[in-house]
Amino acid sequence: MGLLNQGFVVSWLAGVLFLSTLLLCRADVHHYEFFVRESNFTKLCNTTTLLVVNDSYPGPEIRVRRGDTVYVNVHNQGNYGFTIHWHGVKQPRNPWSDGPEFITQCPIQPGTNFTYEVILSDEIGTLWWHAHSDWTRGSVQGAFVILPAENETYPFPTPDADQTIILQSWYNGDYKQIIDQALATGIPPRQPNAYAINGHLGDTYGCPNDTIFRMQVDYEKTYLLRIINAAMNEPKFFTITNHSLTLVAQDASYVQRFISDYILINPGQTMDVLVFANQNVGQYYMATRPFSDAAAMPVDFITTGVFQYTNSEGGGLNASLITLPARNDTNATNNFVSRIRNANVTQNPPLNVPTDIDRRVYIAIATNTLPCNTSECLVPNRIVASLNNVSFVFPRIDILQAYYNSTNGVFTEDFPVNPPVFFDFTGNLTGFNTRADQGTRAVVLNYGEAVEIVLQATNLGAGGSHPIHLHGFSFYWIGTGVGNFNNVTDPSTYNLVDPPLINTVHVPGGGWVALRFFATNPGVWFMHCHLERHSSWGMDTVFIVRNGTTAETSILPPPTGLPRCPGT
Repeated sequence: MGLLNQGFVVSWLAGVLFLSTLLLCRADVHHYEFFVRESNFTKLCNTTTLLVVNDSYPGPEIRVRRGDTVYVNVHNQGNYGFTIHWHGVKQPRNPWSDGPEFITQCPIQPGTNFTYEVILSDEIGTLWWHAHSDWTRGSVQGAFVILPAENETYPFPTPDADQTIILQSWYNGDYKQIIDQALATGIPPRQPNAYAINGHLGDTYGCPNDTIFRMQVDYEKTYLLRIINAAMNEPKFFTITNHSLTLVAQDASYVQRFISDYILINPGQTMDVLVFANQNVGQYYMATRPFSDAAAMPVDFITTGVFQYTNSEGGGLNASLITLPARNDTNATNNFVSRIRNANVTQNPPLNVPTDIDRRVYIAIATNTLPCNTSECLVPNRIVASLNNVSFVFPRIDILQAYYNSTNGVFTEDFPVNPPVFFDFTGNLTGFNTRADQGTRAVVLNYGEAVEIVLQATNLGAGGSHPIHLHGFSFYWIGTGVGNFNNVTDPSTYNLVDPPLINTVHVPGGGWVALRFFATNPGVWFMHCHLERHSSWGMDTVFIVRNGTTAETSILPPPTGLPRCPGT
């Protein structure tokens, strides 16, 4: 047996043993009903109609234990189709319930319903769910909390309580209409009107009717904050005045604990943070603001909540004590992100970083232009986005069904595994040809292959950083650097000892990251930028993992009641 196969077998056995241990604990089955319809919300002294779940913004929280299975019956009582994605849930062998529209399913049409089967494996901590159609996730979203299995402990002192914190973008308007109009006219979508914490805009926007989120705490108690960045296009700094934050998990995997005055969390990411209520009894601001290292900067609003001690008197809040990094503070971002390391604890899966690589994929990330030639265009050239100069086009039949049923003409298997042209990706690209090709092109992997992906930011367009999310997998983030990736010298800097196991990675502006994983989850899996405007412009691709040689290493059969594709 060769070294490659030995490495895969060892890693497979370690994973089987870990999951078998989890299965010795009692796994439960849970059922949820989601009714998705339009509801009115008044914020910024303006009433807006939004598509939401069970009339709430954010939507209901799913709370289960590691290894459980969840069935969510989604009823579309709205005016247009959508899908829902269970962000960070690997869904072993079950891409049918992963959710991205026209990738693994067609939209749930108005007046119909579809039941998702959400299969948990080794995820632990905080994930989230959201719509995965156009921009509907801006209002159709909620937390997905995965508690330790029965008889399983936290790898840190058990908190006295936990609290979900969802960071959001607020628009006065329908999210789908905003992106539909932008794509039709060729101009970028507009900026949000505000940011929110758990649906509350806080006290900085000037409308006296706006509410502020309050978290009540008891003196000398420890709290686990489950922080989710559900914002549309904005990485976020987050802090609590006069209190330290201890990061303990990211993307449903434990990390080595470290203390910071703030966190930096990208759209799509989740972070579990401990905070000790050890200050004088009173009220303290929690606050968030956006970060960007791109030429196109987000609107710089600071949104507030309150960390409020029991029996504290009213008042006492002092906005001058809010100390957040500046909107463009790249050093603050890099300093925080660079401290994240995998925790060597029994509650994490055994460290399983591929060392002998079967498939390497090097992807250059860019924003580009194409002629805008429809009657609605307001500009001669519209903005698109690309991976390896391919701007993704969503088909009208989902790729999973086309792949499973061997339907031709829906996608091709020729996504370029290297940039078609090599140039100084992070240099001065003024006057560089920014045109991109369009297509629905996938990368096809064999089951069990050891995969390395290098994601290279470029200065095409506005440049800047990108949160890249891969469905169906958690991957090891093994390296990062400034400038253009060098495949001779940069691998010597890789962290193969304690790399974080995550599902959404921060690709720094003017730099690169390297990821590794074993392709042991057969199916069709979407990869995309979690800045929603970039994904809408085509900064996406698909990884298809072929079946293995046994039923246990093959895609599950499709469920009954899959939504019908338009025209079928």
